[in-house]
Amino acid sequence: MNHRTSNGTLGRTLVAGCALLACAGPGWALKVFACEPEWAALTRELAGEQATIYTATNALQDPHMVQARPSLMAAVRNADLLVCTGAELEAGWLPVLLRQSGNPNVQPGKPGFFEAARSVKMLDVPTRLDRADGDVHAAGNPHIQTDPRNIAAVAQALGKRLAEVDAAQAPVYQKRLSDFNARWTQAMQQWHAKAAPLKGMPIVVQHKGFPYLENWLGLKEVTALEPLPGVEPSSAHLSGVIQLLQQQPAKAVIRAAYNDGRSSQWLAERSHVPVVVLPFTVGGSERAKDLFGLFDDTIDQLLKVAH
Repeated sequence: MNHRTSNGTLGRTLVAGCALLACAGPGWALKVFACEPEWAALTRELAGEQATIYTATNALQDPHMVQARPSLMAAVRNADLLVCTGAELEAGWLPVLLRQSGNPNVQPGKPGFFEAARSVKMLDVPTRLDRADGDVHAAGNPHIQTDPRNIAAVAQALGKRLAEVDAAQAPVYQKRLSDFNARWTQAMQQWHAKAAPLKGMPIVVQHKGFPYLENWLGLKEVTALEPLPGVEPSSAHLSGVIQLLQQQPAKAVIRAAYNDGRSSQWLAERSHVPVVVLPFTVGGSERAKDLFGLFDDTIDQLLKVAH
């Protein structure tokens, strides 16, 4: 589809021109540390060849559970800009990297520290905080990337931040943001129309990672396989889910590509409710090579069971 074609001509022209003028000095290639693949992909859309992007995690990793490896430390130490989800998604590993990196430019409160979750309306904000409730986040559910409307909102804020951190290239970022906005708006209209049959579809989720997707598409979550967020279900709990599904049938069991599939498969074999594996982020499936492919594939996978 035509929305896949990124406007990179201006960026390439400037790079070539700068090389001829020998002006590729410090700060020419903005060094970006992206915590998750979706923000690496969005930064690539908005920065093009003006940035080199290090992606800290991949689609088959649980973003909650990441080791603060030396390679990550080195990438943070050299970064001009950190682009992360925030909302405590990276609470188990990013603070360690920030403390030990010795890089003052990417600390919280600095222009080089960008949290995507600050640009969107958060869902599942807890009314109380208690460790007995599982892996809950004070700011709300951090898995904001499953709603393309959130991607649009983050893009506006990230485009401005790129221009702030790398002011010399601000016109490039502004032009690329405008181009992305046009393609993304068109794509969202197409997705909205195509996904119409999904409205009201009852689903079971393995992990509560899809409230934004549910809100966008009008999906109805019957229950979750995890009794509490981040807590693996027991066989007794799964048996209870089967009993519930006899009263409230569901069309699919939804899990992210990085989730361990054993519990959802166990349920599917006994309840005859198919498992739908969603990419969840860029790289989570063969088709989800960029942000556009992420939502193309997500909708198509769900439509397969919407009958």
